[in-house]
Amino acid sequence: MCFNFEFLKKEEKYSSFSQACIEAEKSLVVSYATTAILSRRALELSVKWLYSFDEELTVPYDDKLSALIHDFKFKSIIDSQLFPMLKFIQKLGNKAVHSSTPITREQAVLSLRNLFEFISWIDYCYSDEFNEVSFDESILGDNQNQKKSRKELEDLYQRLGEKDKKLEEIIKENQQLRKQNAEKREKNRRNRDFNVDEISEFKTRKMYIDLELELNNWVFGNDCLEEVEVSGMPNSTGKGYIDYVLYSDDGKPLALVEAKKTSVDPKIGQVQAENYANCLEKQYGVRPIIFYTNGFEYYLWDDKAYPERMVSGLYTKEELEWMIFKRQHKQSLKNPEIKDEITNRPYQKMAINAVCDAVDRGNRKALLVMATGSGKTRTAISIVEILIRKGWVKNALFLADRTALVKQAKKNFGYLLPELSLCNLLDGKDNPGSRMVFSTYPTMMNAIDDVKSNSGEKLYTRGHFDLIIIDESHRSIYKKYQAIFNYFDGILLGLTATPRDDIDKNTYEIFELENNVPTYAYELDEAIDDEYLVPYHTIETKMKFMEKGVHYDDLSEKEKEEFEETFEDGVREISGEELNSFLFNSDTR
Repeated sequence: MCFNFEFLKKEEKYSSFSQACIEAEKSLVVSYATTAILSRRALELSVKWLYSFDEELTVPYDDKLSALIHDFKFKSIIDSQLFPMLKFIQKLGNKAVHSSTPITREQAVLSLRNLFEFISWIDYCYSDEFNEVSFDESILGDNQNQKKSRKELEDLYQRLGEKDKKLEEIIKENQQLRKQNAEKREKNRRNRDFNVDEISEFKTRKMYIDLELELNNWVFGNDCLEEVEVSGMPNSTGKGYIDYVLYSDDGKPLALVEAKKTSVDPKIGQVQAENYANCLEKQYGVRPIIFYTNGFEYYLWDDKAYPERMVSGLYTKEELEWMIFKRQHKQSLKNPEIKDEITNRPYQKMAINAVCDAVDRGNRKALLVMATGSGKTRTAISIVEILIRKGWVKNALFLADRTALVKQAKKNFGYLLPELSLCNLLDGKDNPGSRMVFSTYPTMMNAIDDVKSNSGEKLYTRGHFDLIIIDESHRSIYKKYQAIFNYFDGILLGLTATPRDDIDKNTYEIFELENNVPTYAYELDEAIDDEYLVPYHTIETKMKFMEKGVHYDDLSEKEKEEFEETFEDGVREISGEELNSFLFNSDTR
């Protein structure tokens, strides 16, 4: 029997993922859910192969599939049309494991087809001889008689990853090949052509959007209706048909979804979607949230509160209900009452007012530049207290890059806002459903997929947090953990002690601000002039390691473990001279 992925056997270097691809294709005769899981598995192996054999790619904060495919460099290397395809494979695999909703044959086949396109791109980039091939659906098997239970699927998913080598180990084994493959990729892309094989436009778009709806717990024919007829449209018949309408339990429309071709900018549907919203508002007395999408990109438009914005996908019923409730009940943030027991200094109040004013005017991003010791965290606590009191925020997230900062922030919030439920995700003891969550970036990335609500559903959905506070905001954080900020849709508040003139201009761009013009700034010189801070004094000292070097036998057990992981076998000590030459530039005189 022939298989679409049979061509991979021509290259020995594909052996780490070729059989997984063939097994995914074979499994279509077993069950569609199994195909979804095995396709995701084959994708994970092929992506890890890419990281292992191309020196342009470095492992991000985690070697899970989600982190690898969302990495900035990875997305810049692959063909732009491929990323949504990889997301579909990942999402469908997750659905097969974690949801009781059945996988259809169409979905399983599309997952295989998308996998085939990605594998073909790998072959196009890295093979010695490339022959363009197309996916042949006619040779696929079909048998849905043997259905797998959810427990069987979860066990299968668990077993698949148990024997995996750590990605870092594989990379170390292939240093020379990584350089050669990066060069080969660039050469092949210059001399070869690669075209993504497109299938039926309507069928593809609908499957992408339908999966997104299912993953957010919308039930077709119940609270999600298709091709909904409305009256009052500005056309000759006065009628229109909305692609999808999402309803509350009492039958009121919460949102509409306007779908456009995947090859078309989804924003083209904006005017038509607005007219649909007008018709629904006239009929029900409630203005729905507007989404428009081509199945790859999603735009949300709450046109009574904010301009349109790109979001990572559709929203749950609870999130949409909260958005509409908030629209009707939130209070103005102009000149809010600021509690002196939290922040009583004039510059802190000016910072709070600047952020509140920006948010009140429809800005969803703000950046505070405040000198170390001037009370950035207290200022953030006051902002959280006001936004909760005024009905703008229900759940908030505080992110920092170090465990100590996370612990300290939670302690400060708990002391000044004792009524607010708090959770440090790093402890694993607190309730992750608390109103205020504190975390490092890697922990939060894992929590997005792993943390479940009491009902077993994903807890940290894209609209869960109304406010996200980033401690020590700088460009490298956004580049490394971009997936977090692309996923969540909360108001973004950045805190930094870096002087405004030293902040990278890309950081200002991230916060949609003019270069060197943060939302508010209170810097060291000003704080010293106002006598809130004192000037620093330089103290000269000697450092033990720099003077005497590092000696393995003198280290603690924890330090020895870190030493062994960092340096090659046999290394027992490093001299002070070696450390100096490593850490400092050579004399250029």
